[in-house]
Order: sequence, then structure tokens, then C-alpha cells
Amino acid sequence: MPSSSAMGGANTHQRVRDGLSRRITLLAGLCAGSAAACLSPHARAAGGMLTTGPNGDQGYEPAGAFEIVADFYGPGPSGVVVTESGRIFVGFPRHAVNHKGATLGELVQGRVVPWPSVALSLPSGAEPADRLMSVHGMTLDSQGRLWAIDDGKLAGQPLSPGAAKIMCFDTGSGRLLHKIILKSPALLPDSHMNDLRVDLTHGSQGTVFVTDSSFGHSPALVVVDVASGQQRRVLAHHPSTQAEAGFMAVVEGVPLVYNPDQKPRFVVGGADGITLSPESDRLYYAPLTSRKLYSLPTALLANPTVTEADLGAAVRDEGEKGTADGLATDSKGRIYTTNFEHDCILRRNVDGTFDLMVHDPRILSPDGIFCTATHVYCTLGQWNRLASFNGGQDKRRPPYHLIRFPIEGVAAYNAEQG
Repeated sequence: MPSSSAMGGANTHQRVRDGLSRRITLLAGLCAGSAAACLSPHARAAGGMLTTGPNGDQGYEPAGAFEIVADFYGPGPSGVVVTESGRIFVGFPRHAVNHKGATLGELVQGRVVPWPSVALSLPSGAEPADRLMSVHGMTLDSQGRLWAIDDGKLAGQPLSPGAAKIMCFDTGSGRLLHKIILKSPALLPDSHMNDLRVDLTHGSQGTVFVTDSSFGHSPALVVVDVASGQQRRVLAHHPSTQAEAGFMAVVEGVPLVYNPDQKPRFVVGGADGITLSPESDRLYYAPLTSRKLYSLPTALLANPTVTEADLGAAVRDEGEKGTADGLATDSKGRIYTTNFEHDCILRRNVDGTFDLMVHDPRILSPDGIFCTATHVYCTLGQWNRLASFNGGQDKRRPPYHLIRFPIEGVAAYNAEQG
């Protein structure tokens, strides 16, 4: 989810809605407002894909076949992972709204079940280091274990010692396998540990790469060796991790400009989206308040002897990718990028070209994104409608959606053709 120092506490209306925090509607199959029903006749092309541009849709109509997997009331969703067996886990951070529901939950028969346990996922009097405070980005490693970044931040409260951490769980048993408390100097008082990816090809037990998008103006990448817990803050002053002053985006028809000296009017931040190549040999990342995509060899990032200057020199500018928050990679190395400016999700092909996968006015603030073998899942948090960006008025309209769409287009048939 995007970060901003302006994401304050909940207003009265939101607290009332939080009483519905564990009410969730799971929809089986294609919903009435999704999939091909969303497309106008002239907007469809062979193979079930959409044609846009001068000879088709001009970019205003819904595009692409997607399903609403779940509707959420109460807290807004952020991170999402889906196991090979189809279990779905979702994170509900508390840094924008300090809600009383689960911060990490599994979707089970129409309910958000606190996971891995009530004691860890729900608010309690336990020490911040001993419970989940505000789960944000999540991922599965190549062994199928669930990793979550707990940014540790509760709305309206300072960051407590031990609150920001990396957690790893066995999805079968829910057993905690790794807990790495993030500390200074890798962690700053205004850190917003936003998302993470896990590389098991470097380090005896793997290496975790974290984006710190910052609640202030101090973004960076954080590199953590799992075996030792050693953690380093890198590229803290490199352009590839920074929010771009003067960046302008049109969000729900409103032109908005980022000025670091003014209170943000929309979600802003530094290094945010992050994803690995299928072989884990390259890390891709992007600032939220930027249109650029960058990458680095993981062998360099995971090596603690590599200097900051050498890391900076190795950063590769991958070109523009739009206003992306979340990033995800499929098995063919194609990168899926959320786009909060155009209410869509794009796919960056290995040759640098892009495909429009889905576009719909309901795709507001697409956030956490995850690829399975066959589908891409994405949470829609409506974060740009938070009260902190709208003069104290919470303009979000639940339900918040979890959607998915097929990686490969649906085959088209015609009975009149041989």
C-alpha cells in the first residue's frame, strides 16, 4: 500500500464501519459486473483480449476479463498471497486506520479468519515484538513459505521498538519459522517498511529485500540476511529510491502534484513496488511517486562487501512503467504493474512492451498484487479516498475488492468457422 505522513487516524464514520471488519463476501465464479460482461461488443478482440486505441476502445470503457474474488467491509486490504492449493491470505494494515480486526487473515467460507492465530493477528496487550502490528506486503518464497513485512505502525502513534519486523510462517501449520526485528540504522523513526521479496539463492537461509517507502522523506532499500539477521540500508540517497518532486498524476480526474514541502493530497512515497525475476537473479523496484522502473543484480545486493557507490553504479534504469504501486512477476518473467492513475493493471513483457490486462473504474488504488501459475490477484484499497487526502472527509465506499484475472487470454470460438 502507498505511504504518506498524511495517513492519519480514522474518523467517526470509519470507526463505525470497523465494527464490520470481519464481514466478508466471497463470490464464486465470475461476478455479474466482471469478466466478458464488462466489455462492450466493439471492445472485444480475438482470443478474448481487448483492442484499445484508434480502432477500438478509446480508454474509457472497462477492459479485460476479471473476477471479484472477495468483497471486504471494515479495514481496507493491502498485501495478498495465494498458495498452490488455493488458500488466500490478505493483510489489513493499521497505519492509516488503527482498526480492531485481524491484520493478517485467511479467507475461509465468507470470513476473515485471524491467521496464524488470534493472539498474533488481533490487537492485544502483548509486546509489539511478540504480535503482528500492521501487516503490509506479503509474498511466498520458492518453498511456499509465507513472508510478511510488519511496518509496525499504528495510526496516530509513534513507531514502537520491536514493532517493525519480518515474519515467516509455514502455511500448512501456521508455525512461525523466522522473526527478524528491524533496528536502527536500517530502520528509521519515519520508516514505512512497505513490501518485500525473498531470494533463497543468496545466503545460507536466503536474503530478504524490503522497500522502505518512508512516512517522511527518507526512503531506501533494506537488505536482510535471514541466517544472521544482519540488515543494511542501501541506496538511501540514490534517485532510484526517491519520490520525484514535481511528479504529477491525474487521480479520479483530478490533477495532483507532489511537493515535498507541502502536505500530500494523494498517496506518495519512495521505493515501494518490488519483485524478483523468476530465477531470483535480478530485483526490480520502483518509487511510488515516480514513473520509472529500476533493477539490480541480487548477487550485488546480497553481498555486504559491495560499496554503496558500486551498488548505485549497477542500478539499471528499465524505463517508464506508469504510476505503479505493487509489482509481481510471472513464470515467464513478465512484470505486472498496478496503475492508480488509469484504474488498470498493466503487464510489462520481457522485450519492454506493455499490455493492458484489466481496466475498470472500480480498480481504485490497486495495491497488493500476486501471481499464481494461472492468475494474477490484486487488492483494491481506495487509499486515495482516505480522509487525510480529502479535507478530513473519508470518501471510501466499501466494499473493497480482491480481484483476479487470467494470465493467458480466454480462447475464442466460432461455430461457423472450421
